[in-house]
Amino acid sequence: MTDLVLKGKAIKLWDNISTDDIIPGRFAHLRSNLPELAKHVLEDTTPEFASRVRDMSLHAGGEAILVAGKNLGLGSSREHAPLVIKMSGVGAILAKSAARIFFRNAINQGLPVLLCDTDKIGDGDELEINLTGGTIANLTSGITLSCSKMPPIMSAILKEGGLIPYIQKHKGFVITR
Repeated sequence: MTDLVLKGKAIKLWDNISTDDIIPGRFAHLRSNLPELAKHVLEDTTPEFASRVRDMSLHAGGEAILVAGKNLGLGSSREHAPLVIKMSGVGAILAKSAARIFFRNAINQGLPVLLCDTDKIGDGDELEINLTGGTIANLTSGITLSCSKMPPIMSAILKEGGLIPYIQKHKGFVITR
């Protein structure tokens, strides 16, 4: 399998970002309008988040990469949380740790989550992420970080754009090695 590589700029956040932070409760009525909900990602805690992601996607020649600390996605299992992050224009997530269900929901939506020490990544840093190789090149600082490698099945799901496209293409689950 060829390596999956993403390039983009970091948007650095903090520890303990909950699904309630990602989708503020006052926007719960928008669950049937996901494109509109994606405009309000992290609005209560980081009001400029959606516009920064949009600007990076339009002007930076890469994708926005959400960089968080520990315990990303804690709280209720709102499967829309990683989906609206992706729909806002984020191409990948780097975090020290993530809630298990948030992690799987992200992969199922085609949004890679890699676990690594994010302390050496600054806001706005240019990054090149090798999803299959488990490395992050910080092009701004010149350092290379190790991160979790995607298991083959998760890499295959990401390559197809998420779990549903994967199942549709393969008519079920096929473990690739």
